[in-house]
Amino acid sequence: MRPLLLGVLCCSLVLSARAFYSASDDVVELTPSNFNKEVIQSDSLWLVEFYAPWCGHCQSLTADWKKVATALKGIVKVGAVDADQHKSLGGQYGVRGFPTIKIFGANKNKPEDYQGGRSSQAIVDGAMNTLRTLVKDRLSGKSGSSGYSKQSGGGGGGGSKQDVVELTDDNFDKTVLEGDAVWLVEFYAPWCGHCKNLEPEWAAAASAVKEQTKGKVRLGAVDATVHQAVSSRYGIRGFPTIKIFRKGEEPEDFQGGRSRGDIIERAIDLFSDHAAAPELLEILNKDVLQKTCEDSQLCVIAVLPHILDTGAAGRNGYMEVMMRMAEKYKKKMWGWLWTEAGAQMELEASLGIGGFGYPAMAAINARKMKFALLKGSFSETGIHEFLRELSVGRGSTATFGGGVMPAVHTVEPWDGKDGQLPVEEDYDLSDVDLDDDFDKDEL
Repeated sequence: MRPLLLGVLCCSLVLSARAFYSASDDVVELTPSNFNKEVIQSDSLWLVEFYAPWCGHCQSLTADWKKVATALKGIVKVGAVDADQHKSLGGQYGVRGFPTIKIFGANKNKPEDYQGGRSSQAIVDGAMNTLRTLVKDRLSGKSGSSGYSKQSGGGGGGGSKQDVVELTDDNFDKTVLEGDAVWLVEFYAPWCGHCKNLEPEWAAAASAVKEQTKGKVRLGAVDATVHQAVSSRYGIRGFPTIKIFRKGEEPEDFQGGRSRGDIIERAIDLFSDHAAAPELLEILNKDVLQKTCEDSQLCVIAVLPHILDTGAAGRNGYMEVMMRMAEKYKKKMWGWLWTEAGAQMELEASLGIGGFGYPAMAAINARKMKFALLKGSFSETGIHEFLRELSVGRGSTATFGGGVMPAVHTVEPWDGKDGQLPVEEDYDLSDVDLDDDFDKDEL
């Protein structure tokens, strides 16, 4: 009987952990099946939380999120996505940490990240500010509607149709086969009903994929009824057919789902599989730090011991550990930086590192002006645990004093060699008359 009770208790705990929001709450539970209808096709302003049931910060936010939904009821829509269960939705909007709050305003295809405080009052204030801006834009004639289902011809776009590259018999080889990008190509027929249903999903995915992969993965489309040479070359028999093209490899059939989330998720996987690991950069000036941290959701910074303490071999060993971790986490598209102990004292001081404990590591979110410090060992195991905890919202963080990044000095790059001790000046003692000091009367 006791094992049975324990089993029931465990199941109840699991269910309660997942049941963040119920039907009695004013928070709308969003899933891939209702997200398009509820959010994208809506004229309302939406606040959407992407969470994971096991995330401690998400659990802490739950009560405030319910208060926000109740306070804004009838004014702003408030929803939540279990991004651990519905990974395709999280991937579609570039969610890499929990909780992530996005604002779906005038242009539903390009939601904004909410960067304010996490109290109910702060979130409500942020929502009302966004709502006022939205109303002003509408009064001035700026609709900004993304209108997935409101565009003519094919039932809406959800993204810019210009991001879907029109491929023909004439440009296919040069654009797809000879280019460096990975391509997802749809072969369609204008009269095909399934093709018309796919069109808005394909357009939305094309815009998101182009932005998230910086053009390394592209989506194209071939009207197979017009461009029959390229279509027959790849044995197209039904519509729509989607094929994946990698440079120098045979094309393969796309086997995933046909929603924008499924397409984006597969495209991101293709990008990650073929992308090189991020470059490990030395912090030589403020531009290196600023660009790397602003272009990435997270930048990982190591402060390595002075070259005189480790030599080139020791430093290279630390850098190899970092480069292996950059490869491991390349799907996150984080920035990776390093500096020598003492070279950037203001940065070290702002992170609470300076003076001892090298090598040290910090992960910085420049958008939120927050950082976390590595507490474990500077090893693959220790760094992996540190970054894994951060990526799921469990790591403890601190805020930069003054809300600004510290000053960074311009320094010379490391030459890859062992350090050299300063050369002391040699003194010539041949001209010194030592007898003068001893030319005294004896006692």
